[in-house]
Amino acid sequence: MKVISTNIGETKIISWRGKDVKTGIYKYPVEEPIYLEKEDVKGDHVVDRRVHGGVDKACYLYSADHYPYWKERYPDLDWNYGMFGENITIEGLDESVIKIGATYFLGKALVQVSQPRQPCFKLGVRFETQTILKEFISAMFPGVYLRVLKPGVVKVGDTLELHEAYDGISIKEMYQLTYHDVDSEELIRKAINDPLVTVNNKANILRRFGSSHAE
Repeated sequence: MKVISTNIGETKIISWRGKDVKTGIYKYPVEEPIYLEKEDVKGDHVVDRRVHGGVDKACYLYSADHYPYWKERYPDLDWNYGMFGENITIEGLDESVIKIGATYFLGKALVQVSQPRQPCFKLGVRFETQTILKEFISAMFPGVYLRVLKPGVVKVGDTLELHEAYDGISIKEMYQLTYHDVDSEELIRKAINDPLVTVNNKANILRRFGSSHAE
């Protein structure tokens, strides 16, 4: 998996329901390498740390492979990498294969897969329509949040290489548990009992499927 673009965002004020709201979702490609820190990307602007940034969401990856799908649906937008608020656009990223808990070398950094992205209204503002939220959920292309175990520099042309596999659930499976119907009792239990699944993700699963699935 190859890094196609590194993206940084400045704080921007948008209008939402009659109020001015700050956001860092407007990210654009940069020529220089970026530095992954423990809780965010150095120089990036994370405005609302309730939903972005922090240990479990230090860096966000999105697959370059998904861009053609979205460009076809939204041909009139001014397209560039970083459209989904991702810090790194990466070629070959497949959410059905990437497992929560697995660790990877990403440039000079060591990272761990933590969770999928849950879209909010700010993505809708970037795409100029809130209908993107339902489409984003239905498409099952959520992208990947990372924990940064060892900070380091990442640049275009670097690779995401598996360091240590983990028998966890995939990013796509977690997304299904978060938003879609799931018939697998085994999958529900596996997610709830996995120590590397985030507290918030477990809480979402318990709300949807009930505490009787926990052991």
